[in-house]
Amino acid sequence: MKRGMALLSLAVAASLLAAGCSSGTKTGGGTGGKASDDTIIIGSALCQTGIQAPIDEPALRGAQLAVDELNAKGGILGKKVQLIAMDGKSDTVTAGNVARQLIEQGADAIIAPGDFDFGGPASREAQMAGIVGISPCASSPRYGSAALGDKQFTLSMWNTTMGAATAEYAYNVKGWRSVYVITDDFIDYTKSLSRYFIVRFKELGGKVIFEDTYTQGQADASAQLARIKALKEKPDFIYISSYQPDLALIIRTLRESGVTQPVVGGDSYDDPSLFEALGTKYGNEVYYDTHGFLSDEANPKYSEFAAAYKKKFGSDPDAVWIMPGYDVVMVLAQAMEKAGTTDGAAVAKAMEDMTFDCLTGKLDWAPADKGHEPNKAAALVQLVDGKPKFLGWVIPEKIPAP
Repeated sequence: MKRGMALLSLAVAASLLAAGCSSGTKTGGGTGGKASDDTIIIGSALCQTGIQAPIDEPALRGAQLAVDELNAKGGILGKKVQLIAMDGKSDTVTAGNVARQLIEQGADAIIAPGDFDFGGPASREAQMAGIVGISPCASSPRYGSAALGDKQFTLSMWNTTMGAATAEYAYNVKGWRSVYVITDDFIDYTKSLSRYFIVRFKELGGKVIFEDTYTQGQADASAQLARIKALKEKPDFIYISSYQPDLALIIRTLRESGVTQPVVGGDSYDDPSLFEALGTKYGNEVYYDTHGFLSDEANPKYSEFAAAYKKKFGSDPDAVWIMPGYDVVMVLAQAMEKAGTTDGAAVAKAMEDMTFDCLTGKLDWAPADKGHEPNKAAALVQLVDGKPKFLGWVIPEKIPAP
């Protein structure tokens, strides 16, 4: 995938995403139970409760579906696949402890939570055990081999890509030249996302009028609003790097007080609770980039995937985070098949050498000495009356150094 800025046409998007990481129909599978020599265990330390759960719990459902599909086709390396899921509880210590317990139960690979702060401890345990750890959607550049070890990966594009993609869209496509930035300083994800957005926007010639901060949980954006209102020079748009539940509060506070500038952010916006909180009244002129989109428009294999999901869970997919959870399991399966083993070093090498066509886009990783940087496009989305609208796949022309 060349690094050229583009809103890819649907035809190009279709060619990029012509196949998911796997396909098939749902049958059997699930979590729990006791492993045997004829079983490959994938351990999930995803957070089923707490602040990370809106991202991780859907990913777990995707992983469960993938395991069912693999077992319907004969498993991995001729062995049944077993997914054992324990709750990371949106707590750094718990996530690490859970990963250790999964390893003690015989896990051949670990699915880590979708954030560096929560997922890092799980991946460190996987590294110490000599097995692959992979996060469905952790986007911090710290999530890779440089900080976590040579067997650790994230399926997500890094914040270097995510920040640059929206910066280039704002400057090159929308023609916006000035921005007010609000950064939630609670976790690494929000801080680094703003950092790389700012780097790229300034490189393009954009002006950052002010860099403001916010802390998740304070539930009061009046100070940020007052500073925006006091500006002599009004920004063309506002970049908010935060997440639910306070993200909706910040946007509503601005809109209710007459601040009408477009709002831009990252994948944390891809949350049904945000769409509901903003609704038709406040859910307009909001733009973000994320991991995919729940439609055939973004991926021609989506309907097949959605039908299998509905057959298993009784409802249509309700969050984009289901897809990276599915993709993670399929990536591990393909890498283990190529390696011919579940040995951590061999599987990690296969992951480095392969290119994967996933539900969330085409992906290849840099080698370990380059940090396992993911080379991947981002999906650009706009909220219209509180409902997400797919705009296209974007690849930044220039990605800031991590």
